[in-house]
Amino acid sequence: MLLDALALTGKVRPRVCLVYTASGDPDDYYAMSYAAFNEAGCDVTELRLFTQPSANPEERLTTSDLVWVGGGSVANLLALWRLHGVDDAMRAAWEQGVILSGVSAGSLCWHVGGTTDSFGSTLQPITNGLALLPYANGVHYDSEPQRRPLLHQLMREGVLPDRALATDDHVGLWYEGTEPGLVVADGASTPSAGGAYVVRFNGTDVIEQRFEIGERANLQ
Repeated sequence: MLLDALALTGKVRPRVCLVYTASGDPDDYYAMSYAAFNEAGCDVTELRLFTQPSANPEERLTTSDLVWVGGGSVANLLALWRLHGVDDAMRAAWEQGVILSGVSAGSLCWHVGGTTDSFGSTLQPITNGLALLPYANGVHYDSEPQRRPLLHQLMREGVLPDRALATDDHVGLWYEGTEPGLVVADGASTPSAGGAYVVRFNGTDVIEQRFEIGERANLQ
């Protein structure tokens, strides 16, 4: 999945910026990621917010080829990003063609919102995402039993948009602009392990359409 993203940059040595706000900027997480991306032939940078910003957010993000956002608390991530202007910097990077990517909280953040365990073990809605992608987002769709029914409920109630994109664990979804595209898997997955879903609320029912790895998700 990440190797494909790196190839899409078109760079011999892509400049990758790691952003692990959601997990509190842990040193060991950065160390492992630096090693992995260096081995993949990247020039690696980071944007830390603990205990203070490690760089000017807009300068660091807009000069990257790919931004990778780690998982953790999406509520904390969004609060700190807005406090330090990272939200606007991410939008500027996106508008300049920087590839924005991530996992779990690093997926939710680009959307309008979704379901989160940021507030405790009982999932709750998050509705203040960056909304670069004008949909709800469902992460951990196959591995956490509260995720699917709560997403459906929130869509029925109008708390979240009437269209959502969801993924099982180890499955990712490319976007081209704001349109969903290819369904991809990471190295820990197999073609039968999971899929991606377009979820729609038509005013009466919530309808899911599943797309397998290697297929292109379609909102129509």
